[in-house]
Parts: sequence; C-alpha cells; structure tokens
Amino acid sequence: MNNGGILSRIVILCLIPLFLSSCNDDDLKTAAEISSKKSLLSKDRSLKVEIVFSDSAVVKAKGFAPVLDQVNPSSGSKYQEMPAGVKITFFDPLQTVTGTITSEYALRKETEQITIFKKNVVVVRNDLTFNTEELTWDQRKKMFFSPRGIVTRPDGTVLNAVNFSAPEDFSSVDFEQGSGETYVKGDLAP
Repeated sequence: MNNGGILSRIVILCLIPLFLSSCNDDDLKTAAEISSKKSLLSKDRSLKVEIVFSDSAVVKAKGFAPVLDQVNPSSGSKYQEMPAGVKITFFDPLQTVTGTITSEYALRKETEQITIFKKNVVVVRNDLTFNTEELTWDQRKKMFFSPRGIVTRPDGTVLNAVNFSAPEDFSSVDFEQGSGETYVKGDLAP
C-alpha cells in the first residue's frame, strides 16, 4: 500500500468524529418536533364532475369541473379543490341561461360556505363582463366579492373596479375607486 492511500485513510478517520459531533440532541429534537407537526390528509379525486345548485326544486346553476379533489385534512375543515378550473352556468326560473363564471382554479370551503375562484376569472352576463384574478362567492351572504377587476359593458364602457361586490345574480355591481371610460349617447349641445 502506498503512503498516499494510508494518509488519506488517516485523514478520513480523523474527520469522522468531527462530523458526528456536529449532530447533537438539539437537531434530533427539532427533527422530531417537525415530524410530529405533520398533518395527514386524504384526497379523493373525481373526474368530469357536474354539480347542480337548486332552491325549492328549481335549478339555479350548474357547475362543471374537469377535476375535483375532496380534501379531508386530519385537523381543520375539509374542502374541495378544482385544480383544472371550473365553469358555472346560471339559470333563471324558466331555465334560460343568465350568465357564466369560469376560472382556471377554484377552492370551496364547505364549513365557511365560501368558494374562491382564482386565475383568469371571467363573469359573463348580457349586461356586463367582469374580469379578475380572484372572486369569492359567500353563499351565506349570497354575494360575490373581489379585491379588484375590470367591468366591461356592451356599450363599450370599461371600468377598473376596486373592492367589487355583487349579489348572486349580478343584477347590480358596487365598487370603490372606479376609473375608466364610458360612452354617452345623444346630443350634448344645448
């Protein structure tokens, strides 16, 4: 055996105690603490899901999600996640389509009765289109809320809306700090 091989083995044998001494009880306690805080959850995945919302046997809306994950965490409330997006179609009592909501992602919190639409959210009705990155439906309050978005009307009016809110049927919209362009019909001359 050559002297270089013996020397490298001696150096390695001297360094092993240094490496082992750097692992102490604190590191093991930290690892155990992190491990004990793991939350377990179960996830059930359904594909091509259609959800029907009705009131007194009258269909008010139908939702379609290509993927629906039912998540049941070991602690906390369960929720539904739609990672591939969702499309909801709204109907009047005569079953005529009154509008749609589409988004690339949605999360439904069952206990809170809140649905959060995210990523390229578009609400379409005959009298308006609303584009935003986040829209929350509060089922208890029967209202939609968004921190900001763009309202477009058929006449070409475009409004940037902050703190947007609307009832479930989008029959009216409220917002703060609106700005944009609007068009007025008629002759303005006296």
